[in-house]
Amino acid sequence: MTDKPKTVIIGTDGVPFEMIEHFAQTGVMPNTARLIADGTFAKMQSSIPEVSSVAWSSMITGANPAEHGIFGFIELHPNSYRMRFPNYNDVKAPTFWDKRDGKSVIINVPSTYPVRPMNGVLISGFVSIDINKSVYPPDLVPTLQSFDYRLDVDARKAHQSMDLFLEDVEATLQGRIKAYRYLWDYCDWNTFMLVFTGTDRLLHFLWSAYEDKNHAHHAAFVDHFRKIDEVVGEIAGKLTDDDLLIMHSDHGFERLDHEVFVNYLLAENGFLQFKQDTDPALENICPDTKAFALDPARIYLNLKGKYPAGNVNPAGAETILDEIEDLFTEFQIDGRKVIRDVYRKADIYTGPYIESAPDLILVANAGFNLKGKIGADALYSKGIFTGKHTQDTAFLLIKGPHNPEKLPNPPKVSDIPAIFM
Repeated sequence: MTDKPKTVIIGTDGVPFEMIEHFAQTGVMPNTARLIADGTFAKMQSSIPEVSSVAWSSMITGANPAEHGIFGFIELHPNSYRMRFPNYNDVKAPTFWDKRDGKSVIINVPSTYPVRPMNGVLISGFVSIDINKSVYPPDLVPTLQSFDYRLDVDARKAHQSMDLFLEDVEATLQGRIKAYRYLWDYCDWNTFMLVFTGTDRLLHFLWSAYEDKNHAHHAAFVDHFRKIDEVVGEIAGKLTDDDLLIMHSDHGFERLDHEVFVNYLLAENGFLQFKQDTDPALENICPDTKAFALDPARIYLNLKGKYPAGNVNPAGAETILDEIEDLFTEFQIDGRKVIRDVYRKADIYTGPYIESAPDLILVANAGFNLKGKIGADALYSKGIFTGKHTQDTAFLLIKGPHNPEKLPNPPKVSDIPAIFM
């Protein structure tokens, strides 16, 4: 590497501000604690909705969803109710490594699959399917395979055995560390980005292990963060005072009490209806449907001209939106309000792709996880997950040349590229 100042970014998927603060204060993450003492440490807001595909796309482009075009993990094909899964080819705004001078090494950033040629190295993250479409340049694939590099944790193992799941989390982490160490010296880079996503998987399945020190897997949970901190310290030790180190998450986490099915409530109140004698599915909605939701809580009006069975006249859209907003604003479970905020798309999105945005977006209160599943047999339930995403408790840590006064208060995930661009 040359002596020019470097930018290094360490992503920790899903890790909340309070958890990093706690681990720093209790000796679990001493290297991170030193960075906090010497740098800028702030609570950060995630995207809306607070899902990885939207948050990371916002983070790597510095744009909001109506500019980069990613509103969720699922979209519909034009003029249909058929679902599709957007990928890196659907990101319509340039990434910071597309615009930045010099080579970049980018490891495990979600929503960058399938990879495309770039000035440097790109290994895509969640959701990546085929390693041969996940690595650029492709001649790195055999080296990564020799490290037992894994594109993601196999979350299915958590449904079989938490011990098997934790073994896979550990193996995935070690492969990621080996890849970072090899690629650190692979080329003369200006920007290096390494993302740990096993944190999110742990927080979903084992939030309870974090809260309960007597939990059978508490020690393994904490040890995962201790090992990440060792990498943080290793990387920080390689940098000079002129280099910039950014550490962050894409959203926060908290305890999960109830998974709440948005389409169930829409159907229960007559906004969503299905044809008689058909299975509940978007393809089977009848023309009386006024609205439906896509995961996690993006509500779309069934507009005439936009959807095959559309019956909502745009002139009457505001009235229906008001009715749905009232429904969710007053919605309670066990005396607790489920919805923290209801947004119209113009409230939070600006850009050329705003017409593709949902008409309403819901953000849940503490403990509630909103789901767009169609065909749920109850309004709410509790599955294997013990933790859920939060929108306003991500974290941002900066060590190196920067002006803290130029950071918005609070910062948003889309503000990260402006720190070093």
